[in-house]
Amino acid sequence: MTAGPDERIQMGLELDHEFEDDARTLVDPRFLAALRLELATRLPGPDVATALLQLGFLRGRRDAEGALRGSGILGNAPGRATPALLAMRLGPRGAGPLELAGHWPEALEAEAVLAANGPSDAPSCHLSAGYTSGWLSGLFQADLLALETHCLARGDAACRFTVREAEVWAASPDPAAHEGLARLPFRALREAGSRDAGVPDGDGSEGAFDPESPAVHVWGPVMVVPFAGADETLRAVELIGRDAGARAVSVVVVDLAGALVDEAFGAAALERVIEAIAGWGAEAILTGVSPLSEPAVAGLETPHLVVRKDLGETIAAALQIAELARRSI
Repeated sequence: MTAGPDERIQMGLELDHEFEDDARTLVDPRFLAALRLELATRLPGPDVATALLQLGFLRGRRDAEGALRGSGILGNAPGRATPALLAMRLGPRGAGPLELAGHWPEALEAEAVLAANGPSDAPSCHLSAGYTSGWLSGLFQADLLALETHCLARGDAACRFTVREAEVWAASPDPAAHEGLARLPFRALREAGSRDAGVPDGDGSEGAFDPESPAVHVWGPVMVVPFAGADETLRAVELIGRDAGARAVSVVVVDLAGALVDEAFGAAALERVIEAIAGWGAEAILTGVSPLSEPAVAGLETPHLVVRKDLGETIAAALQIAELARRSI
């Protein structure tokens, strides 16, 4: 007999206290294989998956909150910016309700499953699915479930997953989606994570990026610069480029929310900002482009320019690009 919802939450919390600061649970297949074997001696089989999923969710959401709090170099309070520990590659967001497809390129958990248990008859990367669910839920401020659809441990070509909002999965006939939702009581896990961190549970807005603020925000390798007019933004970018604290920044998000960029002076000014960012070795991403600014942005001569509509999606993409760049060095 498997544990009930409250017991599942308690199991996840006990494991989080034990392994919350041990990155090996996500990046060391040998350690994860040993952890899975240890859990199998403590818990019934189905509860091992529940415990791993919750442990991953709590760690992923905590890391996302750390990334959003970030560290500042231009008057912001310093903090510890936390990039995602688990490498994940996400495809473009589709139209309509939030939905993402992706895969874990390193397939570390599948490697651990094969080492601990041998080939599996079902997708088995529960910790990775939990971490991805928590990480993206924290970034998008939504209840998102990453459901693994293909798994190397099962003999598939890659470990692939689909991310959808909980209410969308709830309307799906897929039994795996309903099982995943039962194992991730989002509200209870958010409250548990907030209590554990010593902060009140809320909408996550405290410490997050405020699009109405003129401040520059830095989250590890990612920086967000509101477009506050051509001259002001260009001066800010040039100033940041000379700041020693910006050396670790590899992706700069230029937020155009509320700005009107025309096809003449506005487009030319925006190109100068992008060139200044490239001049100190970073990559620019544009977000918050209004319908009136779309023609000007579409006409920019900058090759391979990344443009995203939603700020949360843009931050997730920027962190992903920065991580891929770090791993390729």
